[in-house]
Amino acid sequence: MLVADRIERKEAVRWLLDKDLLTIGTIADGIRRKLHPENRVTFVVDRNVNYTNICESKCSFCAFHRDSDAPDAYILSCDEIYEKIAELVDQGGTQLLMQGGLNPDLKIDFFEGIFREIRSRFPMLQNHSLSPAEVVCIAANSGITVDETLLRLNAAGLGSIPGGGAEILVDEVRRRISPNKIGWQQWCEVMGKAAALGMPTTATMMFGSLEKPEDIVEHLFRVRDLQDRGGSFTAFIPWTYQPGNTELGGTTATGVDYLKVLALSRIVLDNIINIQASWVTQGAKMAQVALFFGANDLGGTMLEENVVAAAGCCFRMSQDEMIKLIQGAGFKAAQRNTTYSILREFNS
Repeated sequence: MLVADRIERKEAVRWLLDKDLLTIGTIADGIRRKLHPENRVTFVVDRNVNYTNICESKCSFCAFHRDSDAPDAYILSCDEIYEKIAELVDQGGTQLLMQGGLNPDLKIDFFEGIFREIRSRFPMLQNHSLSPAEVVCIAANSGITVDETLLRLNAAGLGSIPGGGAEILVDEVRRRISPNKIGWQQWCEVMGKAAALGMPTTATMMFGSLEKPEDIVEHLFRVRDLQDRGGSFTAFIPWTYQPGNTELGGTTATGVDYLKVLALSRIVLDNIINIQASWVTQGAKMAQVALFFGANDLGGTMLEENVVAAAGCCFRMSQDEMIKLIQGAGFKAAQRNTTYSILREFNS
């Protein structure tokens, strides 16, 4: 069974609240099969380099941020960053994610210098870094516009922008969990401007904190609407709030909740080709199940990841383990690059 016509907000809320998991999962799986008939599941070899944990946003759901005078606060040196990237390249990596806190001391020249050096030293890498909130922070710290910031970062070597900091794209929720971070319209504005420059982007959603089902649906439709207006989202990645070591606390969403939201994402986002399963928050087995609920990609191998790990969620998976997981579910495994071109296929 496939969705014959484009689903709209009221129907999506009803599906999330009333449809049983297997029904919505079957529909999402049918859409995934139609969009990806080659029966292939992809991944990218990458690394998160968290260049600073100093952050003025201090989101209540985040266990990673530190004040500048905290004993464990840091800003990585250029040499430390290049050393981490060299390790990634040595392992066949193709994608770098440099992301960090909203540090008021870091201006655009810091990023321009590093990005130019990365492009010079590691031309084989896609610099898929920062987030809309970081871009806005850099612009404010530097006294320049967001447009100029994006132009200069792109010229220095920033190739694409990941969708971090989206959380829930509803300001009522954002005021409760991240009152010092940009609103949903600014998030969308940055992504729209990046797309206009020809930069690929991704979109994310963190759910399971304080939002309502209607907020989850509104988030999906705001992403879909932006894509309709010329967005450049190559993938959508929903993941669950991890409460460990956070000010917000509470509990995380269940596996059933995760699979249902993932499946609804595949159904609603008919203009985004790829849906990623979040093995980083769900673990390998649930990620494998997610491949039958609409997901066609497992994201990155993540040689390093510190933000989710700070909340006590420390799932790890090697490239070989990821390949075996994909093949064990009955799919063909393939390594891709940031824009989903296939680099290598693996025989079972």
